[in-house]
Amino acid sequence: MDFSHSEAQQALSGLARKLLTDKVTPAMLGPHGSGGFDAPLWTDLAKAGVLDAALPSSVGGGGFGLLEQCSVLTEIGRAVAPVPYLSSITMAAAALAEFGTPELTERWVVPVLRGSRVLAVALPDAGAPCGFTSESTTDGHRLTGAQSAIPFAAFAHGLLVEAAVGDGHEVFLIDREADGVDIAAQRTVDHADAGLVELTGAPAVSLGDVGEWLRLRGTVGLCAQQLGVVERALELTAAYARERKQFDQVIGGFQAVRQRLADAYLDVEAVRLTLWQAAWRLSEGLPAAEEVATAKFWAAEAGHRVVHTAVHVHGGVGIDVDHPVHRYFAAAKRLEFTFGGATRHLLALGMSLADTPA
Repeated sequence: MDFSHSEAQQALSGLARKLLTDKVTPAMLGPHGSGGFDAPLWTDLAKAGVLDAALPSSVGGGGFGLLEQCSVLTEIGRAVAPVPYLSSITMAAAALAEFGTPELTERWVVPVLRGSRVLAVALPDAGAPCGFTSESTTDGHRLTGAQSAIPFAAFAHGLLVEAAVGDGHEVFLIDREADGVDIAAQRTVDHADAGLVELTGAPAVSLGDVGEWLRLRGTVGLCAQQLGVVERALELTAAYARERKQFDQVIGGFQAVRQRLADAYLDVEAVRLTLWQAAWRLSEGLPAAEEVATAKFWAAEAGHRVVHTAVHVHGGVGIDVDHPVHRYFAAAKRLEFTFGGATRHLLALGMSLADTPA
């Protein structure tokens, strides 16, 4: 197992960082809670080749895969960029490229790669019941049910939805404009970028029993985004500790602050290590359920500690919703619980909180 990044990963992450650094600014993001999808930035990422680079060449991509996608997601996390790369590229477009027909690819994947469409994914959290059911009719599948807080659903043109089919589950593609589809915008903890999806006999196309495939890739991608969030939050906090003075001494010189920052550094490295282990195993086609659960545990548990450290060290400005550090706090808290929090993933590993080191 090699943790060094390939040339493609370095090139993609460097391109993404340059573009996101130039485009994502506090002024562009606007006040806290305003907006949740930057359509011009999404189009800029497409024009720069960031969206299509890490998809198979069979669908017009650059032929790279999950590792390269994780490198891009880390940069999106560092910038807290309001773009649906995780749902549209890492999950939906990759699934359609792998399991869809050429017709579906042409209709849905190609417009995503051009930055003109958005895809969302509705999966229940690990161990949670499915919110949708499918019924087979003479003219195909019809979905009924509801699920709340689906990331980027408010802006999505199409959705991949996991639904119960008899004793099993399948993933279906639905068109937002189809009859029986109702999506209401919702506000999450950091931005208005989620939706309540309600289906009443909505027509759908089945991709098969690929829910676990989607969940594993989505969880790894989420951990990559969390890595970028906590990595940048720690950088901002360390820089603040070098400048902020109390009693004529920078607070970074106080032992308690140094210890908090050292612990946060170890947490960030734990997120990094477990992420790349899980991503590598998935990219190699190896069993990776335990490694993915481990990565999500650290992304949730360590992410929680790092951003709380960031707020505490910043003091009063750390709880100001207009301060940049708040965006990292809010983003990390949402990513902590998406697809299930730390305890749920411990249970997936057959462990409990009593089994973890103090």
